[in-house]
Amino acid sequence: MGRFLRSKSNYEDLRNARILENQARLNSLGVHKTLSELHSISSSAKSPKTHVRNYYKKVYDLTCLRRSDRLKGTTSTQEITTTPNHTSSRRSRSINLFDGNEEGNKRRPANAPFLEVMGSEMELVSSESWARRCDSKSRGGVYHSVLGICCHFCRQKKLCGEEDCKRCGTLDMDQPCIGKTDCSVCHSTNGVLCRGCLKVRYGEEMEEVRENKHWMCPHCIEEKGVRPYWICNSSFCMKKRKMAPTGIAIYRCQEMGYKSVAHMLMDELSRKMNRHGEV
Repeated sequence: MGRFLRSKSNYEDLRNARILENQARLNSLGVHKTLSELHSISSSAKSPKTHVRNYYKKVYDLTCLRRSDRLKGTTSTQEITTTPNHTSSRRSRSINLFDGNEEGNKRRPANAPFLEVMGSEMELVSSESWARRCDSKSRGGVYHSVLGICCHFCRQKKLCGEEDCKRCGTLDMDQPCIGKTDCSVCHSTNGVLCRGCLKVRYGEEMEEVRENKHWMCPHCIEEKGVRPYWICNSSFCMKKRKMAPTGIAIYRCQEMGYKSVAHMLMDELSRKMNRHGEV
């Protein structure tokens, strides 16, 4: 035990002697003096004041906003044409929303939009797919991103399954699609419905709509007040009304004895309004 303490004290003495030797060497070199001078210089020097950028509130000029011809209530007869040398080779077509005549500008039916069909458009659908076009008359069985007309409810842009349709069968763009409806009032996409959605969602037959030259879509019927509580039950329109979309409600309608989903909603809305009226 005494030997261990003696060795430890010898180590400490040796260590202290080396520390003193190093300090004396640093003093002889003037290192401590140089460090003290550098500390004094750095402490006395003032840090330069950082430049603070002034904030100026930007005031925008109240200029007139640009508005399209549609929002201004004016119509345009200018034809919008995409050149064949466009970077996108997927489609090449020209669109014309209006037909000029002696009586004025008459809007084209929504089920007969003007399209300039190129040879490449035909190649997008194979001959086998074209043969399946009339397999299903409800919504058609061939999807086409350019030639197909989108249904307002199911939003399926397909060629119709009607055998006598010259537009979808022979690509005669001057003819309307007889497998899609067209509202006689608005001629907008809100009135474009395929055979299946027209029957299931609104209880109407396509043949009856074709014969009725004054057929109106649910939007125009509601706007003109022709049938109280008759509304469009597409998911878009239901959400705009802050109502939950009905989904696949045809089976529930058939179990309850309704002709279509629109008839069921019309009955529910009328009963709801009557209850509020009684209260």
